[in-house]
Amino acid sequence: MKPTPGTALFSPVDTTSVVVIRWDAADVEITVDGSPMTEAAPEAPGDAPRSGGATQLGKRYTTEDGSIEVLCTKPGAGALAVDGVALGIKTASPLPASD
Repeated sequence: MKPTPGTALFSPVDTTSVVVIRWDAADVEITVDGSPMTEAAPEAPGDAPRSGGATQLGKRYTTEDGSIEVLCTKPGAGALAVDGVALGIKTASPLPASD
């Protein structure tokens, strides 16, 4: 999968949905608790086992190298991962000193 920025992705196993901010990586798969996210919204989210890594509304999730970044638009109980590697919450950049 190689979505473009602005693409909405939905989890088939819980209520998690995200919007792609950056996707520089080649063809990789983004998952929620091991289930691939899709561009089609499910009619009703599934009920798969949870890993305990809940997604948080309004947080940006990114890979360590920053090649993939998504914004959580609807929280869920599952954990986001890219090709099996968990995504972390992006930290805020420090502002310059105002001397």
